[in-house]
Amino acid sequence: MNWRDLPSLTSLRAFAAAAEHRSLTKAAKTLNVTHSAVGQQIKALERELGTRLVTRTQYGITLTPQGEMLSKGLLEAFASMANLTEGLSAAEATRPLLVSVTPMFASAFLMPRLSAFIEAHPSIELNLDSTIEAVDLKPGGVDLAIRYGTGQWYGLDAELLLPGCLTVVASRDLIGNQKITEPMQLLDLPMLQEHASVEFDLWLEKVGIPIQAERKVVRMPGNMLLDGIRNGDGIGATVPAFIANELKSGKLIALFDDPIPDIGYYLVTLPGPTRPALKIFTRWLQHSVSEHERSLFRWKPAHLL
Repeated sequence: MNWRDLPSLTSLRAFAAAAEHRSLTKAAKTLNVTHSAVGQQIKALERELGTRLVTRTQYGITLTPQGEMLSKGLLEAFASMANLTEGLSAAEATRPLLVSVTPMFASAFLMPRLSAFIEAHPSIELNLDSTIEAVDLKPGGVDLAIRYGTGQWYGLDAELLLPGCLTVVASRDLIGNQKITEPMQLLDLPMLQEHASVEFDLWLEKVGIPIQAERKVVRMPGNMLLDGIRNGDGIGATVPAFIANELKSGKLIALFDDPIPDIGYYLVTLPGPTRPALKIFTRWLQHSVSEHERSLFRWKPAHLL
């Protein structure tokens, strides 16, 4: 198909609307434009095709034989396009909202709040995929990924949801009254780390502990890691807001932290149009973050004395 030889869609729509209503005034109202604009578009179409399409009458317009032939094909084509686009829109509206989220974020932040979202928006079907692995965002697939990082992912839009920092924590039951003031002392304790996560490893290297150093490491999903830290199975790295109650009560102790500008949990999406359900869900997520939780992410714990 030679697209450049086709008349403009605007002029074809104007003529089709006028042919359907047999009135320039009604066509203008349907298209939300002026009466004269419809007339000008039809005249432009007639010039381009080299034939008269309409004849003005006292009561509106009549179509010439050429106009009748063109209007029949156009109205069928526009009806077919309307059915196709409406069907796609309806399918997209009913498709479950697919959200990829890390296990730690899912268990510590999302699940405790999820019932409130379901109650407020029962018509939105959520499909949650809990994984720390990178996912491919593409139309018709994953709508939203919630990931921890600096928000710099090429070709994607990223909006900060929860500002944060890496905080090394331990249970009071694990360390007792032990004084931990140097990172090297952490080598004496079991280390719990999330699968495929490198933040803790990078922090250890940053503070002078090489990756080759002998460590007692157990790797596990993020939701199990938080339970392990709480149970005193080992030390681990997380974000303060996920363990706010335990920090406040003293059951968990913040040993070290590493504030990094712009790091935190981001809402990651494809650029371009956003599904209504996704807009609702992201807005709900943003409103679900309390000022107390935001302050915890900015909080810098003192070292254990």
